[in-house]
Amino acid sequence: MGDRSRRLCVCEEEMMKNYNSNRYKSQTPNHIRDKKNNRNSCLSVFLIRSSPRNYGFCMATLFLFCLGSLFYQLNGGPPKILLEIRQYLGNSTFLDDHGPPLPRVLPFPSQVVYNRVGKCGSRTVVLLLRILSERQDFNLVASDIHNKTRLTKHEQADLMKNISNIPQPFLYTRHVHFLNFTRFGIEQPVYINIIRDPINRFLSNYFFRRFGDWRGEQNHMIRTPGMKNEERYLDINECILENYPECSNPRLFYIIPYFCGQHPRCREPGEWALERAKQNVLENFLLVGILEELEDVLLLLERFLPHFFKDVVSIYKSPEYRKLGNMTGTVRKHTPSLEALQVLYQRMQYEYDFYYFIRDQFHLMKKKIGLKSQSRPTRTPGFLQASQLKTEQPEEEEEEEAEEEEEAGEDNWLEHP
Repeated sequence: MGDRSRRLCVCEEEMMKNYNSNRYKSQTPNHIRDKKNNRNSCLSVFLIRSSPRNYGFCMATLFLFCLGSLFYQLNGGPPKILLEIRQYLGNSTFLDDHGPPLPRVLPFPSQVVYNRVGKCGSRTVVLLLRILSERQDFNLVASDIHNKTRLTKHEQADLMKNISNIPQPFLYTRHVHFLNFTRFGIEQPVYINIIRDPINRFLSNYFFRRFGDWRGEQNHMIRTPGMKNEERYLDINECILENYPECSNPRLFYIIPYFCGQHPRCREPGEWALERAKQNVLENFLLVGILEELEDVLLLLERFLPHFFKDVVSIYKSPEYRKLGNMTGTVRKHTPSLEALQVLYQRMQYEYDFYYFIRDQFHLMKKKIGLKSQSRPTRTPGFLQASQLKTEQPEEEEEEEAEEEEEAGEDNWLEHP
């Protein structure tokens, strides 16, 4: 009985296994179909529920993109929120990862522009820069274009593109009114410059155009070949008091346009050009010095731009440099009468306003780094200080006033109101 019962139990178990296996085999396709139907129904519900949300997200993104583009065009740059979003998402783009390698970023200001003002000691500085560029291993590009300070928009774009393509580090120098690189989407370089007392600058230019410098009095014949003798030997007092074009506005409005820029109003004597020039100095110029304190200017340049101006003061004081620079002083220069100087000063009020502003800023900068000024600044014009016009000036440069030459042909120089 025991063995029989066990055999029956084993048979029943095998029968149950076969039954269950057959049952599962017969139910598997239905079960799979049920699962697929359930999955498809869930997916359709998900799509129905998520489509409006995705649609709204896409529309909101498109709206923000259009709004950002509008702000970009109206304000000249992307709105702050888009910059924050870009910063949050990261600055890497496909072009960053797969495009050409980015230019090497140097750990100091590697792009410097010296838009030198005529008859403000720029030849002195350029002579120093030629020596420094060999010692400090930077690219010095000194343009020999002296008669094109005002440019068309196309000329501005071409010049700025050429400047930005100079291998860094570089220092570019030319007689040219201030150029706004950012307006054309180009990285703004560091600007430096030097100015001087406006009347002293005018006198230096007046006599240089006629008689040249110590390198040879025939030099002036090359620079002003069309100047007639009656114009060349015209007494400066007569020029000022009789209101000749060269000694009156707008010819006397000369320094400010170098800082105001290329806008046509920058050439019109007035508050607009003056204020814009001051603003550009504060926002775009690392240093604007005054020629009367040239040694301190060089000290500050050496402090702020050591890669370009290291040891510049010692070079400036060296006998070798003095020998090179002694031939550039203007000859036959003399001081007009006090009456003529007073008239000239009144005509140059905007120029003096700007000069005093630059002088104050320069002295403030010297104070911040611990340099003391040799003399106490006053608002008294230089010509009222008997010794000022007689003091030895730094070597004057072989510069042009050819932009004035361009206009001189339009006027009969000896005709005046």
